[in-house]
Amino acid sequence: MSQRVIVTGGSGGIGAAIVERFLADGARVAVLDRREPTAAAPVFVAVDLRDPLDTRRAVGEAIAMLGGADVLVNCAGIFQHIPLLDITVDDWDRVLDINARATLVAMQAVAPVMLEARRGSIVNIASMAAKLGGGGEAHYAASKAAVVALTRAGAQEWGCHGVTVNAVCPGYVLTDMGADTRSEADIAAWSAKSPLGRLGVPEDVAGVTHFLASPAGAYLTGQAINVTGGMLMH
Repeated sequence: MSQRVIVTGGSGGIGAAIVERFLADGARVAVLDRREPTAAAPVFVAVDLRDPLDTRRAVGEAIAMLGGADVLVNCAGIFQHIPLLDITVDDWDRVLDINARATLVAMQAVAPVMLEARRGSIVNIASMAAKLGGGGEAHYAASKAAVVALTRAGAQEWGCHGVTVNAVCPGYVLTDMGADTRSEADIAAWSAKSPLGRLGVPEDVAGVTHFLASPAGAYLTGQAINVTGGMLMH
């Protein structure tokens, strides 16, 4: 039986690559996002992830349309580059609402189905910033550290029911997010931080995400796996 997969933020960037990876494996995929994906294959449910009630509604619709849920990938996220002294309460709330609180709400919305089935996999897309801190991006780093903490809590509480919960911590991955804050010099400097001498591509993250949700990754839970090209090695 093909996997039934829900991906938040699956319309672009890393999320779109994750969707494509699962589709290539024959999965049935529902995308929860503000804008419809360009790929025709996934089921699409429009959602405002800043609204907890709408998030719960969208997850419920996706479960109904797929006839259940075997995998949840929380990939939706936003990024801001702002000095610590300049972060406003509104900035903080917006980033934490989408990156952290929506992850919590989506996990809560899908968990009862997985717990009843006594199987399932949740993969939360965090960031290298969760472990390194984040000069110039403190609220983003805090939101992703929260995602790692939610991942560990879910793994501890739901493992006895056969549900695994893991996080992926990408390093520098070239997507539209953050494009307006980086230069060619930035890209060269970041690439030099990796022993592999390159930045990541969305497919790098998609491969690890798919592995964690596959039978091959069934004995991994509570992990925050670095996909950083060696920029972070612990």
